[in-house]
Amino acid sequence: MIPVLATLGGVLVAAGGFLIVIGAQRRPGTPSTGSSTGLWIRGRQWLAVRTPRQRRLWVAGVGAGLVAFIVTHWVVWLVAAPILVGVTPGLLATPPNRELMTLEALDRWVRLVGGSLPTGKSIPDAIRATATQSPPMLAPAVTLLIARLNDRWRTGDALRAFADDLGTADADAVVAALILSAERGGRGASATLHELAESIQDRIRALREVEAEREKPRIVVRQVSSITVIVIAAVAVINPGYFASLAAPVGQVIVLACLGVEVGSLVLMHRRATPPPRERILSPAGA
Repeated sequence: MIPVLATLGGVLVAAGGFLIVIGAQRRPGTPSTGSSTGLWIRGRQWLAVRTPRQRRLWVAGVGAGLVAFIVTHWVVWLVAAPILVGVTPGLLATPPNRELMTLEALDRWVRLVGGSLPTGKSIPDAIRATATQSPPMLAPAVTLLIARLNDRWRTGDALRAFADDLGTADADAVVAALILSAERGGRGASATLHELAESIQDRIRALREVEAEREKPRIVVRQVSSITVIVIAAVAVINPGYFASLAAPVGQVIVLACLGVEVGSLVLMHRRATPPPRERILSPAGA
C-alpha cells in the first residue's frame, strides 16, 4: 500500500508542477478573477474546441484509467489511460487536409461564376447567381460577399474582404483574377476563370498525390502501434507475472516515461505531416 501511495504522490506532484507552469504562461489579456484563474479559463477554452467525439474519448480514457487502477493498483493508469485513449487516436488518424478541401470548393465555385459570364452577366451578378449553389465550405463567405455587394460595396473591396474571410493563398489567386476582370469591365473574365479553374485542377491532382505519399508512413505507424498493443495485452493475459517488476514505483515511472516518448514521437510525426500554411498573395483589406 505504501508504494502505491508514494507513486500516487509523485504523480500528483508532477501534475501539480505541470499545471503551475501552464498557469504561469497565461496569455496577456486573458481575463482572470478571484474565482476564475487564467488556467481555468484556458482549460474551458480547450474543452470548448474539442469535438463531441474527442470529449467522449477523454471521458472513456478517464473511466478506463479508474477501472485499471482498481484492478491492478497501478497508479500510472490514472495518467496513461486518458492519454492513450484521448490523444493517440487523433494523432494516428489522417488529419483533414483543409487546403485540398478549400481548393476543391474554389474549383466548383469558380466554374459556377465562369458559367454565368457568357450569358452577359457582370461579375457581381454572376457572383449573386451562385448564392444557392455554392459549396458548403464556401457558403458562409459567399453569402457575406453577396451581402456586401448588395450593400453597395465596391466590387474590389467586397472581393478583398471575401479573400480575408477565407484567408488562403488559393482564394487570393481567385479573388485577384476576379478583381482584375471587374476593373476591366468583365472583358476576358470567362476565359480567365476557365484557365484559373484548370490551374486549380492541376494543383488538386498534385495535392492528392502528396497526400497519398503522406498517408504511407501513417499506415505503418498504425500497424506498429496496433501490434505493440496486442502483444502487450496478450503477454499480460498469458503471463501476468512478466510485468510484476513494473508494479514498483520506479517501474511505474519508467512506464510513464516510455509512454511520454511514444506520445511525443506521434506528436512530432503529426506536426511534420501537417504542411505549413502558404503565404497569402493579397494583403489584408485593412493593411
